[in-house]
Amino acid sequence: MNVAVLGGGIMGNGIAQIAATVGDDAVVRDIDKTALERARSAIETSLGRFVKKERLTAEEAEAVLGRIGFTTDMEAALRGADVVIEAVPEVLDLKRSVWQTVAELAPAHALLGTNTSQLSITSIAVALGKQAPRLVGTHFFNPPVMMRLCEIIAGTETTPEEVQRAAEFGRHVGKEVVVCRKDSPGFITSRAYAILRLECIRMLEEGIASAEDIDTALKLGFNFPMGPLELGDMNGLDTFLHAVTGLAEAHGDRFRPTVGLRNMVAANRLGRKTGAGFYDYDDEGRKV
Repeated sequence: MNVAVLGGGIMGNGIAQIAATVGDDAVVRDIDKTALERARSAIETSLGRFVKKERLTAEEAEAVLGRIGFTTDMEAALRGADVVIEAVPEVLDLKRSVWQTVAELAPAHALLGTNTSQLSITSIAVALGKQAPRLVGTHFFNPPVMMRLCEIIAGTETTPEEVQRAAEFGRHVGKEVVVCRKDSPGFITSRAYAILRLECIRMLEEGIASAEDIDTALKLGFNFPMGPLELGDMNGLDTFLHAVTGLAEAHGDRFRPTVGLRNMVAANRLGRKTGAGFYDYDDEGRKV
């Protein structure tokens, strides 16, 4: 199977890696060589961790990397693709722009998936015109190489056949699959977890407990791999603010972002990528 991944960020390069790990040929397309170099480096680092943990041999890791191509040429990336997964940033106009191009170039048989945690599949599909029924939400989780879940979302016009194909692809790359039958903002997972994280932020702002103790309580009490606050730092607090603002517009005040969260974003305390969020980080991205 040939898998084209549009966008080489943390989600895109991870999706390409899991496809190549199960034997597919994958290609990552991004806007410039610098972005592609970062994507390749991230995949190499990830594969190195798998080798160190003896989950892959060095030879297997080399073979996985060998099945992944990198290009800035959209037409070349889409040529012969059986699956197209778009994983560009969560900006509606940007996603629509990408899909307008894909609609012109992608093979007629290709599965078309948009990786989004909260944007409307129906709104993105507008860019596909008459091909809108082909688009499916394929929400992989961060980091894709570790997280077991893939959430499939049906847009208003998405055909049941495409939903089924997307679910089969998710299982093919080793994920457990759930289906969100209605294109509602936040879907299943982002909607539920946003409420949880907001409540943790409120507890922190009210002085009920430290960030460390809140995260430890959630990890040990509910078997979470990461605490909600440290996960927020990893994903970016600006991203979370954008997401809950949209959820508040759709579902009401229970998703209203706190003043403290807004102030952190205004102060550029966005998490790991700026060196400070709920926690402080060194130049290597480690908590200080």
